[in-house]
Amino acid sequence: MFFSRITLREDARHSSDFWPVFQNPYTLHQSIWQIFSDHPDRDRDFLYRIDKDGSKPVIYTVSAREPGKNKNLWFVESKVYEPKLHSGARLAFMLRVNPVVSKRNAQKKQCRHDVVMDMKMSLKEKGSSRNELPSIAAISHEAGWKWLSSRGEKNGFSVSKEQIRADGYRQEKFIKKKGGRRIQFSILDFLGKLTVTDP
Repeated sequence: MFFSRITLREDARHSSDFWPVFQNPYTLHQSIWQIFSDHPDRDRDFLYRIDKDGSKPVIYTVSAREPGKNKNLWFVESKVYEPKLHSGARLAFMLRVNPVVSKRNAQKKQCRHDVVMDMKMSLKEKGSSRNELPSIAAISHEAGWKWLSSRGEKNGFSVSKEQIRADGYRQEKFIKKKGGRRIQFSILDFLGKLTVTDP
């Protein structure tokens, strides 16, 4: 595996590719994907996180392959990443995700729902009035912990509700330029500690 740090090149603003990349979160995601996409049928084999260095984006990735180079926009620095894990190891982490749950609607069609709004709607359906509903912060923490716990069971780690913080919930909405399709997704940030159960 490889750990990479990807930053904007000093002369990136002079490239015709610069402004289209920063139209919305989706176009930035596409630009990151292109760094790793060496052919059209490539499955995604990387994770990434976008942070900031002042006003400039800094992208950190973990990938199965070394990322390609994008000479117009991005400067890519990579190193081999071989963490030595063992059962019981405790790891601190920061994670930004778009957590969803899949459910079937009345027409039996599989639909994806953001976990925070799904839990809020579930509480309303069970009879909680507006005044009785927990705050969005409390729902975010509970729904986020449940979502992350379910991922841990499948991926070799466990998390305690008291050892994580799930917050920063927000919804991103924009219109996709090509085709005019409405795009909406939700973001949740995690900070905490996990325990390795299966390296």
